[in-house]
Amino acid sequence: MISTSNDDIRPLTALNADTVAACAYDAIRHCATHLRPDMLAAVREALIRETSPRARSVLQSVIDNAAIAANDGVPLCQDTGSVWIDVEIGPDQCLPGDLFSNIDAAVARAYDEGRLRYSIVADALVDRRNTETNAPAFCEIHLRPEPGARLSVMLKGGGSDNASRVAMLVPGVGRAGILETVVSWVRQKAANACPPLFIGIGVGGTFDTVAHLAKTALLRPIGTPNADREVAAFEQELLAAVNATGIGPAALGGDTTALGVAINTAPCHIAALPMAINMGCIALRSASIELTEAANE
Repeated sequence: MISTSNDDIRPLTALNADTVAACAYDAIRHCATHLRPDMLAAVREALIRETSPRARSVLQSVIDNAAIAANDGVPLCQDTGSVWIDVEIGPDQCLPGDLFSNIDAAVARAYDEGRLRYSIVADALVDRRNTETNAPAFCEIHLRPEPGARLSVMLKGGGSDNASRVAMLVPGVGRAGILETVVSWVRQKAANACPPLFIGIGVGGTFDTVAHLAKTALLRPIGTPNADREVAAFEQELLAAVNATGIGPAALGGDTTALGVAINTAPCHIAALPMAINMGCIALRSASIELTEAANE
């Protein structure tokens, strides 16, 4: 039911806007205080491989912090993030009700009751007053060809989202150009994104869709390769190149600048090679729930 082993999120009893929002509320409360299990496992594995004493100390601190947050029910990070929600609906499903309003109410309640920091301003340009609810959520609805429905929730800190990028490359640069763009951007921005990182990359689509490819790549558990072997091999090539920078945990040097790289691809125009980089910080907080399976339990 839940792809990141967040088993404390209660199941739905029916698929409608109210119950989806209730599921989102539980996911927010859980994600704020629990490091994703795949992230925690990757940090533990990195600790074994890491050769820098200072980097090992940072990785151990990440593990200790995760334990304190889970045990005491306190946030993993003081930046409790903006709330990004993606709802995928299959052709066999109907989702009645005002989903966006219900989601925003769930966000406000979760941040109030969880005593999480409010980080959203009313308007980026003309009204930068804090909404004092952490709403609105950045909520999207997409159709999918598979039956059923899925809810994905991510709490995204400002430091890691600020380190993201969309680049409209020319096709001739190929994989070498993508690799160069990723490594160059990591060198510029990794320190601000709280490494070790999980890097989501989108390749293809259009200017407005490639960023979604990169962000949804972060939902894939670390260590799960792309289904295409060629793309999976490129993920490993990128990971090795990023870690060869030596930026390391907390940008203090070491072998572990990133824990993983995940790539999503799509078709694109013959004259284009869109790519996007969405960096996930060490406190990457997300959950994906198959709603219809939960509703039938």
